[in-house]
Amino acid sequence: MGLADGSGAWWFRYLLMNPGRSCPAESPQGMPVQVWATWFPANAKPQTFIQGFPLHGLDISPRGQAPFHLRIGGNEIGNEICPEIEEESCRGALHVEGHAIAWNLRYHSTFRVTLSNKGWIGFSRTPHSDAVFSGEITLDGRRFASDVLGFGVQGHNCGYRHRNFWTWAHAYFPRTDRDATTLEALVYEMPFGLVFRKAVLWHDGQQYIFRNFQDDGNTRENMQWNFHCVARNGFRLEAAIDGRGPSMHRLPYLKTDGMGSFEVANNSLASASLVIASPGGPAERLETATGAVLEIVRDTVG
Repeated sequence: MGLADGSGAWWFRYLLMNPGRSCPAESPQGMPVQVWATWFPANAKPQTFIQGFPLHGLDISPRGQAPFHLRIGGNEIGNEICPEIEEESCRGALHVEGHAIAWNLRYHSTFRVTLSNKGWIGFSRTPHSDAVFSGEITLDGRRFASDVLGFGVQGHNCGYRHRNFWTWAHAYFPRTDRDATTLEALVYEMPFGLVFRKAVLWHDGQQYIFRNFQDDGNTRENMQWNFHCVARNGFRLEAAIDGRGPSMHRLPYLKTDGMGSFEVANNSLASASLVIASPGGPAERLETATGAVLEIVRDTVG
């Protein structure tokens, strides 16, 4: 989520990895259960805090049960998928290398989407695409708190391994006179040389799905993603997500087989612009300076 005052962004991650496989545990990223918190301050270098936990302390809801929950060591996320539930929550308390990070957040939204669901490959679901967050976060005594703390996205991802490459972006465009517009886009490698591509726009209470979109040049090499696409109904979209600058963050991810790691580039304080137009209608331009996230991975091989 990007903070409403523009001072930065936060990314929280609750991770269950390889529960039935032994992985090296020399670092927190080798533990089967992990909780991550990353602070993206405006115009400064991001900080990531990762705490690992043993599997025996995990409390997770059974498969297919709603509401979903995951609890471990004072950290919890609950995700209700029933339409009548309007508000959900997460909390956390980490102590990492002399730093103390805690959060207690509530969030609600008007739009959810399944971006990808490919059976044994896995899924990418977004229960909250236009999420509004409230509550508080503390970092070494510094407190962030508000009834409208920030805006962003909450999602679930699952798979038997990381894909060999992927690019993912989400952008939140607040509008003073209407509901917010959001865009989420995902590209990743599939078997037999295929590539998954999908973008979903939520605009004026309507969903637009784009499956065949074209990159505008090789911009992703420079932590940028520009593409254009047309929906089946003729609705046009041009998107530009810019993840360059001091908030760009590179992190090593452990491979799911435990054999090495690969680099993930992420900027959760990215800028974005959209140009959208219905068939025969005028073009509308939307922009956000800090309300987007861009994540790019190349050639993980395993």
